[in-house]
This record gives sequence, C-alpha cells and structure tokens, in this order.
Amino acid sequence: MASENSPLFGTPTDDTGEIQHEAVYLRFSPTRKKVIVAIVSLAGLIPLFVSGSFIPSIPQIALDLDSTGAIISLAVSVSVLTNSIGTLFWATYSGFYGRRPVYLCSLFCMCLGSTGVASARNVPELIAFRVLQAFGTSSGLSVGMGVIGDIYKLEERGTASGIFLGSILLGAALAPLAGGVAAHYYSWHLMQAILFAFGFVMLLVTLFFLPETSHPGARGIDKLIEAGGKPRWVWLNPLECLALLRSPNIVLLASAGAFVLLTDYVLLVPLAYTIGVKYNITNEAIIGACFIPAGVGNLLGAPIAGWFSDRQLIKWRKRRGGEWVPEDRLRGLWVGAALCVPISVLLFGFVTEYIEGRLGIVLDLVCLFINGLGVDLVLAPISAYNVDILHSRSAEVMAAMTAYRGLIVSVGSSTVIPLVQSIGVARTNAISAVAAWVGYILIWSVINLVSRLSPSTTR
Repeated sequence: MASENSPLFGTPTDDTGEIQHEAVYLRFSPTRKKVIVAIVSLAGLIPLFVSGSFIPSIPQIALDLDSTGAIISLAVSVSVLTNSIGTLFWATYSGFYGRRPVYLCSLFCMCLGSTGVASARNVPELIAFRVLQAFGTSSGLSVGMGVIGDIYKLEERGTASGIFLGSILLGAALAPLAGGVAAHYYSWHLMQAILFAFGFVMLLVTLFFLPETSHPGARGIDKLIEAGGKPRWVWLNPLECLALLRSPNIVLLASAGAFVLLTDYVLLVPLAYTIGVKYNITNEAIIGACFIPAGVGNLLGAPIAGWFSDRQLIKWRKRRGGEWVPEDRLRGLWVGAALCVPISVLLFGFVTEYIEGRLGIVLDLVCLFINGLGVDLVLAPISAYNVDILHSRSAEVMAAMTAYRGLIVSVGSSTVIPLVQSIGVARTNAISAVAAWVGYILIWSVINLVSRLSPSTTR
C-alpha cells in the first residue's frame, strides 16, 4: 500500500512501521493539538492583517506621502515578493532548527518592521520597512502547514489544514475593515501600531505556550548532534526548496494556484478605484467593509474544502482496495477552479462597468463572496496535497509553492491599477478570468495525467 512517507507512490510497509507511523501523531492530546492549531492560526492571521489593512489606506497614504495610488500600491507588490522570498528562508530553517525558533525570530522581525512602517516619513522608508515587515510575517503559511503536517495524520490532515487556513483567512474579512476604520477615523499609522502590539503578544504566546512539533530526530540539528556534532549555527541555502518545483505536478499546481489567487488581487487591490469610483464611495471604512464578503467566503471555503478533500481521499482509497493515490484529494477542485473563481471575477468586471446604483453594489459584493469561497476551494486541497506527497519536507514544499505563486502574483498585482485605469475594469477582469480557467486545465492535467502513472488506478 502506498505510504505518505515517499513522494507520490511508496512501497509496502510492515506492521511495525505502520505502528511507529501512527505513534508519532499521538505525542499530543487532541486538546493540546487544538491549542497548537489555535496558536499557529493566530500567528497566521498576521500576514493577512499586514496586507489587508494596508489596501484601503492606499489613497490616504498616497496623499500623506505626496505620491500616487499606483506608486503606493507597489508596496503591496513588493511585500508579496518579499513574502515569497522570506517563506523560503523560514521554511528551510524550520526544517533544520524546528518550528518554534523560526516563529520566535520571524515575529521579532515583524514587530520591528511594523514600528518602521508606522513612523515612515516618505515612500522609500515605507517600502523598506514593508519589506522587513513582510519578511517577518512570511513564516505564517508554510511553517504553519508544516506544524499541521507534524501533528495530524493523513486522513485528518485535510480537515485540520482547512480549519487552519479558514482561521487565518479570518484576517481577510477583518483586516480591510480594521485598516479602513483606522485610516478614516484616525490615521493609517494607528493600524501599524496595532499590528506591532499584536505581533508582540504573539511573540510572548509562542515563547511560553507553543511546543516544538517536529517529529523526533527529524530536524537537521538533531541529526547533527546524533552524529557527534555540537549545536551551532549552520548556513543553509533557502533557494534549495525551489528544486522541488522540478516535479511536474508541483509546478503545475503552483501555477494553477497563482492564477486563482491572482483573481483575489485583481478584485481587491483596486477596490477604491473600481467600486469606490463607480459608486462614489470615498470613506475608507466603507471601502474596507466591502472586503468583508471576500473574507467571509475565504473563512467558509477553507474548512469546507479541507473536509471535502478528506472525504474524496477516503472514498477513492476504498474503491481501490486501500491503495492511496494522492491526486484523489484534488478531484473536487473543479467547483472552485472552473466555476466560482473565473465566473465571479468576470461578472464583477461586467457589473462594475455597466450596472449603476444599489443593484450594482449588491451584485459586486456577491461576486466578492463567491470569489473568496472559490479561491479557498482550490488552495486548501492543494496545500494538503503538498503535505501528503512530501510529508518530510512539508514546510519546504509549501514555501516553494508560496514563493513561485507569490512571484506571479506580485508581478500581476503591480499592473492591476494601471490596467483598470487604461483599459477598464471589465477587460482587466476578463484577462484574469481566462488565466483562472488556464489554472483549472493545469489542475485537470495533474489529476488525470499523473494518476495514469499508477497502473492500478481505476476511474
């Protein structure tokens, strides 16, 4: 029977190996696992608060720093790119030194960056400290998924990762509103000070309540000590994670995830220049509130997708008489990838450009909800799939995927506002919808073409 300890298709394991494999997931009680998930989920909230609370403030920041919305929006693109690079760094070192030390170091960097952004006096300072801030937050997803892989076994992992992603994506619902309210009723500087305070609290919580979750003897430092070496600092190559992208199924899913996630940025980054301009909304708090439907969609989509992907895995495993084919987890992705994501972004562009008044606002908000739901119906199972096929390098594969995805999203998101201003929201969104459909074709290719590599796969 296939094992999750090796990529794609493993070799049969004896009963002793199976017992040892099960025992490693019994180190923590169910209650302790929930506490761990709660801590990493709260830490995972920070990246989305850092990015989401910033976007509604772009017009005010541009005014304060004597710049333009297009220039200030580059801070979003630069932070996405930094996040992509940072996640490689933190994931690599989490595999060597463990999850807990990485969380402590990254949260410290995030606190420093937030202090700098709050006190920025010009655009270069703003972007420089946004880089440090984003670098500090970039451990959230990849290392958090690594923790989920450490403590939950295969049949539970999709549900657990869905809960984790759904919890951290609460930030997508709350951050823009919080940032908009702070910007409108006080100043965008206030939100950055709040982010510093939240990061500092999480630093203390991690220090006192988060245990090391890496499997016993699996860390690089453990192997170094076992070989007779002394604990010391070891220079590692963070870019080594990118070698995992040589696997066709990983790079195809990374591309698909990037095209799907980009629709989020196409809808949300220019919101003040689409909904705001069309319906004459200038209040940053109201602009921030318009992000809530997308966040609620994210919040609901991730746990639903995780649970459903587990059910798909169990169902198809029974059909094959116990044989595990990891691509089975992806079989339900067509709902999000082929329907919810591309259709919602396409309709949003059409509605914003051609439908006036209250009806237009309502339809746009419905499109934002469906898009948020659809994005997570795609990304949550892909994340669990990555951990399934490369369990021993779960944080690294998540980092490689996040970096690759982030590179595409950072380039794409930097062009959104200029495109909206030059060719209009309908054409801009139509381009994004076509890219999302290309993403679905890539997912279909992984499910059907990779699965055929197994001679015993039935359809």
